[in-house]
Amino acid sequence: MPEISPARYRAGEGEPLVLIHGFTATWRCWLPVLPELVARYDVLAPTLTGHDGGPEAGKDAPHDLQAAGDHLEQELDAQGIETAHLVGNSLGGALALELAKRGRARSVVALAPGGGWHPGDPEGERLVRFFTRQLKMARMAAPRAGRIMARPGTRRIAFRDVMCHGEQMPPAEAVAMLRSSLRCTVVEDAFEAIRSGKGVMTDLGRIACPVLVAWPEKDRILPMAKHSPRFRAEIAGVEYRVLPRIGHLPMWDDPALVGHTITEFVEGAATAAATPAAA
Repeated sequence: MPEISPARYRAGEGEPLVLIHGFTATWRCWLPVLPELVARYDVLAPTLTGHDGGPEAGKDAPHDLQAAGDHLEQELDAQGIETAHLVGNSLGGALALELAKRGRARSVVALAPGGGWHPGDPEGERLVRFFTRQLKMARMAAPRAGRIMARPGTRRIAFRDVMCHGEQMPPAEAVAMLRSSLRCTVVEDAFEAIRSGKGVMTDLGRIACPVLVAWPEKDRILPMAKHSPRFRAEIAGVEYRVLPRIGHLPMWDDPALVGHTITEFVEGAATAAATPAAA
């Protein structure tokens, strides 16, 4: 039976496909592409630990990329998934690649994955300042969120750093996204991980499965010129694409493009895995 709850979405049949959302978001950011994906795959979209609706984060437990990967592996185990095609956006892209290093991925589609800057790069501190500012603005807007998000023009302005076409998000989902970001309990832990260097991807050369890194051309949070080079250089055999005219949260900007990007790559990876190697 399909499951739709704050903790996860699961529906469909076929090859297992796991959708991993970004920092302060929930599984609902995948809503625009779910119909196409559920028609083809056994889709699991969990809400990450410490995020609104997800498992609670232990007060004394670490909350860096390694720990987040551990929590996600536990979710896969609980759902009876040994390996899957992993699709992630931002933090979710980094986690998809982290699990690929652990042998849990049949393939990876990483949409603007996080953690690609170099240790000690001031880019990490810029991201801390960006999210601090975004959350401050969300707190200020929260009491009037319904009115603010009711108009397409104000939705576009409110989400201009996240997507190019915020007006395409339904008002109720826009309000839910804003309020969910304020319920994320691991914000300060994530900032600490970034500042300590534990938010940076390492050992990308260990990834052995097919990987597509797809970057939104208009990404204002993780600009591709700054954040894509390490993924392109360090992942063996990586395929790289630019997604034109869309922003950091591409699922809402262009669901058709993102859905096609995912299905095309996953189908290719699945076909290649099922084809016997030449003698």
